[in-house]
Amino acid sequence: MSPNIGITTKNLKKSATILATILSNEMTLYVKTRKFHWNISGNSFMELHKLFEDQYRLLENNIDEVAERISQLGEKTIGTMKEFIENSTLKESPKEYASQKHMLQELLENHEQMVTEFRDYIPAFENDNHDIGSADFITGLLQQHEKMAWVLRRYQA
Repeated sequence: MSPNIGITTKNLKKSATILATILSNEMTLYVKTRKFHWNISGNSFMELHKLFEDQYRLLENNIDEVAERISQLGEKTIGTMKEFIENSTLKESPKEYASQKHMLQELLENHEQMVTEFRDYIPAFENDNHDIGSADFITGLLQQHEKMAWVLRRYQA
């Protein structure tokens, strides 16, 4: 049964499509953060190991929340690695094992890219799709990613 929440079916689908991209980016960043957690070494090993764990746990929660939001809008949620890769705007680095400095830089760039994209998505949710709920939800994710980026940026100073 389609939701009767004051948003047209067409706009619900458009919102779900944006959310699928967000979900894919959250999953890509989650996997990348987890990989870096497993492979971190050098000075500040334990501190960064724990930082990456804290961040991937937040991302894991975000993934579930985004997937549930898609379902709330009456759409099916993608769920295969192939679908995530096809829908993600973030890039993976297979078979590459970055230095500590490059891990921090790559994660920072990914969080900042997501924040920038969220700033474009929010008006699309609000103005184009009349989906204030998704706009508000994504605003919360934006704030989380700004904070994670800020923490990573502090290691670059």
